[in-house]
Amino acid sequence: MTHRVFVGLSGGVDSAVSAALLQREGYDVVGAFIKIWQPEFIECTWCEDRLDAMRVCAALAIPFREVDLSQEYKEAVVERMVRGYAQGITPNPDALCNIHIKFGSFSRWAKENGAKAIATGHYARKREVGGHFDLLRARDSAKDQSYFLYRLGQLELARALFPIGGLLKSEVRALASKFNLPVAKKPDSQGLCFVGEVSMSEFLKRFIAVIPGPLVCDGRVIGEHEGAALYTVGQRHGFALSKDAGAGPFYVTRVEVVKNTVHVSLRREDATRTTVNLSDMHWIYRELRLPVTLQAQARYHEAPIGATISKGPGGFASAFEHPHIASPGQSLVLYQKNEREEEGDVCLGGGIIATSD
Repeated sequence: MTHRVFVGLSGGVDSAVSAALLQREGYDVVGAFIKIWQPEFIECTWCEDRLDAMRVCAALAIPFREVDLSQEYKEAVVERMVRGYAQGITPNPDALCNIHIKFGSFSRWAKENGAKAIATGHYARKREVGGHFDLLRARDSAKDQSYFLYRLGQLELARALFPIGGLLKSEVRALASKFNLPVAKKPDSQGLCFVGEVSMSEFLKRFIAVIPGPLVCDGRVIGEHEGAALYTVGQRHGFALSKDAGAGPFYVTRVEVVKNTVHVSLRREDATRTTVNLSDMHWIYRELRLPVTLQAQARYHEAPIGATISKGPGGFASAFEHPHIASPGQSLVLYQKNEREEEGDVCLGGGIIATSD
């Protein structure tokens, strides 16, 4: 029996090639476009993406379906992100989208409509070993998206396919041309889809009441910021310096939304931490025996560093091998070196960076 797979088509080249590869492998492929929420003040971009997804389905001669998850997206991703910024932390909307929308609502909808599995254009890999599934880094380290998939569990991985995880981006582009896909030369999208062409700061100002406040360095006011909720630890731009502030750059070291104060320093090391507490901890397979030293990644595309994960009365904590910038609200994603290097490191899970020393 041929398995029916719903491929989440974004209108881009990665998901289009994923659909083509699955079709070539003999799957019964259905292209599905997920309509997400977008504010009225941003020019519609999903309309063009939807049309491109339809063109891909026509080129591959596969069915096209559409599911409206705009309300779910608004509640599970956008509103959570806005609340986080209002509290002075920096959430990870891509991770929220993956677990709640693509591998949550969309996966359930696909199952209800006869799909045995869903596929996406994520650059990541999975393998089945010892009766469970591992999430692995993609072959293309520059495009690896396992960082945003760390909240998936065994149920989600069991029904997920990542057709391009073992390919380089250049190979994906070449395949798109080989398959004569209409999006073969379409540029990659940049940033968050629902933010569009505006900056994150401009987007947040539509939902959070912000007013300028003092920019403080070593106890001295040296300028003005646009609103404390708009800043994150480690940031070094977006504020106005007074004439006597001196030469920068200045790094954000602490954000106080209640006092509407942003603290900065000329020393980048003042923005770093040696330990952080972790909330909402998630393990893709099972919790390891702790303490254990793993590779940790506090931001997308940064080089992972060694970190010792422990658990005490207050919950989980991470001690870095050397001081590191770790912004509250961001995800600290944990990896273990894979003995088979060609398969990529194993993503074990992660948690939300809470408070730090």
